[in-house]
Amino acid sequence: MAADGGGPGGSRLEVRRVAGRIGAEIEGVRLAPDLPDETLVAIEEALHAHKVIFFRGQEHLDDTAQEAFAERLGQPLAHPTVPVRDGSSYLLELDSALGGRANSWHTDVTFVPDYPKASILRAVVLPAWGGDTVWANTAAAYERLPAPLKALADELWAMHTNAYDYAGGPPGVSQKAIERHLKVFAATVFETEHPVVRIHPATGERTLVLGQFVKSFVGLSTSESRRLFDMLQEHVTRLENTVRWNWRLGDVAIWDNRATQHYAIDDYGRQQRIMRRVTLAGDAPLALDGRRSRAIKPEPVETADA
Repeated sequence: MAADGGGPGGSRLEVRRVAGRIGAEIEGVRLAPDLPDETLVAIEEALHAHKVIFFRGQEHLDDTAQEAFAERLGQPLAHPTVPVRDGSSYLLELDSALGGRANSWHTDVTFVPDYPKASILRAVVLPAWGGDTVWANTAAAYERLPAPLKALADELWAMHTNAYDYAGGPPGVSQKAIERHLKVFAATVFETEHPVVRIHPATGERTLVLGQFVKSFVGLSTSESRRLFDMLQEHVTRLENTVRWNWRLGDVAIWDNRATQHYAIDDYGRQQRIMRRVTLAGDAPLALDGRRSRAIKPEPVETADA
């Protein structure tokens, strides 16, 4: 379909769905910090509708332009534990040679209360084969839960943390990767309680807040939590809720981090894969009962009124 608010010269955005429930490729726009406001509105509308949007042929973007473009969509923020790329303000480099292989289902940075609303990812170095990324629609997953599971999820809260059992994750995790995780990613331990079902602030949809950072459900034992987590998570990652993207150099993907999970497939052996990401500040999820997510660790700092 075509969307108003095109690129330079008054062209129109061409929005082509990639999969049935999630994902669209957008043509007719050259991403840049100086895009017209109406183009940015059209991009944001497509993002809310399709959850993840893809742009081919964006080789002109460099680190500075990617950060400046991100500033047009929201407030960029640095990762809470992983250092930004040298010379950048917000840019996170994901280098497979340095442990940047996020081969597990997750929503970015849910171990903090106000986790990012969106992420902007650019392909810099790609393997000759493999290295696709898959996204899942957590709004579609919630909508299609059986009624008893939906009622249960509506009441659940989960503890999210960056101090998850990395060694107990996917098989083949190297000792080097485990050590880097403990030294960098989990140097400061964060724990946050989120509702399992949040209300999307822009669309009003109900989405599931799950993924690898879930440690347990509030009020349930570890074993109970694991069985229930597996059941709910399986609904998120059903193939019909997903889209798989085969990267080309210069591709850019933007996803709604409040309504998706993603998985970077680690199937390219020792080849190098480098991606650079900017995330945009979000808000603490709103539960159906009106409560907001809250930090457990580090403890929130109380501030006195001025």
